[in-house]
Amino acid sequence: MRVIAGKARRIPLVTVKGMETRPTTDRTKETLFNMIAHGLCDCTFLDLFSGSGAIGIEALSRGADYAVFVEKNPKACACIRENLSFTKLSEGGKLLNMDVLQALRSLEGGEPFDCIFMDAPYEQHLEQPVLEYLADSTLANENTLIIIEEDLYTDFSYVEELGYHLIRSKEYKTNKHVFLKK
Repeated sequence: MRVIAGKARRIPLVTVKGMETRPTTDRTKETLFNMIAHGLCDCTFLDLFSGSGAIGIEALSRGADYAVFVEKNPKACACIRENLSFTKLSEGGKLLNMDVLQALRSLEGGEPFDCIFMDAPYEQHLEQPVLEYLADSTLANENTLIIIEEDLYTDFSYVEELGYHLIRSKEYKTNKHVFLKK
């Protein structure tokens, strides 16, 4: 796994050994960032369930001004720290080693993020409580792009009831990206 483009282009990234995390493939990551490239310059980026930090690091490499990484697994946090250091992007990143909902509460009251990405463990439905929280949060407004990576079969029919609009959905072989706005 590596950084695809930007100032840290081609730099390899470390991942957690074993099956504790599921890194987004380079091809899927490249497709995702090609779709959102126009909104990355100088944006603020929130990477929830960060794993190795590859998505937030890609955003920083491509021009995001600031990225917050949220990950509760200490081994994954060590990877994020190492990847931020190795790519020389540490200054633009902040790592919160805690549960996602706890992290969101700790960030509450700050400026809304331009982009929020979440890649929760599949089939655990962890994205729904996060979306419920963000629906009434200052961390996301009508301009915030929320991107969820989930397995192909996850149902998002409830999002309109929470006040979101489904902007786009991009399906891959085994997973999909769902794009939402308030």
